[in-house]
Amino acid sequence: MIKISIIGFGNVGRHLADAFEDGVDTELVQVFSRSGNSGSLPYSDRIVTKSEELKPADLYIISVSDRAVAEVSENLPFSDRLVVHTAGSLAIDVLDGRNRRGVFYPLQTFSKDKAVNFSKVPICIEAQSSEDFQLLQTVAKTLAEQVFPIDSEQRSALHVSAVFVSNFVNHLYKVGSDICEEHQMPFDILKPLIAETADKIVTLSPRQAQTGPAIRGDRNTMDAHLSLLSDTNQKKIYELLSSSIKNER
Repeated sequence: MIKISIIGFGNVGRHLADAFEDGVDTELVQVFSRSGNSGSLPYSDRIVTKSEELKPADLYIISVSDRAVAEVSENLPFSDRLVVHTAGSLAIDVLDGRNRRGVFYPLQTFSKDKAVNFSKVPICIEAQSSEDFQLLQTVAKTLAEQVFPIDSEQRSALHVSAVFVSNFVNHLYKVGSDICEEHQMPFDILKPLIAETADKIVTLSPRQAQTGPAIRGDRNTMDAHLSLLSDTNQKKIYELLSSSIKNER
């Protein structure tokens, strides 16, 4: 059994704690949460509020906000143990050098009340020694079907890509929802289209899957869309994205 402690109990930390608690090859030793926890969880008795209470483990996973990772790692009351973070935008060397450093980055969007099937989540790992890499790979494979060796530079680029395909796309859902609401239509009517667009990427490249007036060069339709939009920001987004799409023709 690989002994694991989670440091931080936000969206990612909570899901990882749940997954390792249920794992047959992993033992959730503790969860460190400064705010504690009043809920009824299988591991409630292992939630600690002080770093000094952390017990020995094979792996410590820091899952806090990006801006807090360095400070949290500096304040750990031990040395020469394997400590990793889960941040896509941070390099491995943001962690304090007193401990062995690594990265355990699940490439997924996490929400508190939405269950995560980790078997479908790619996990990107990085370590400073082959022994630590092997341990992270073993841990990752207890959760995920796909595990990738990704270094800090690659992970930074991957994180930017993820922002485009997830965060920005979700914002466009919000724009579409606002337009539907303005014209008294349910956003649900667009959900089959959203699902089909996402599904096409499984078998087609994004370039092959692109449709719409911009890729066709249909200026009349684009002008009609722009005249319908009442929000200036929506017009700017429409024009910028249409221009980008046209450049791919």
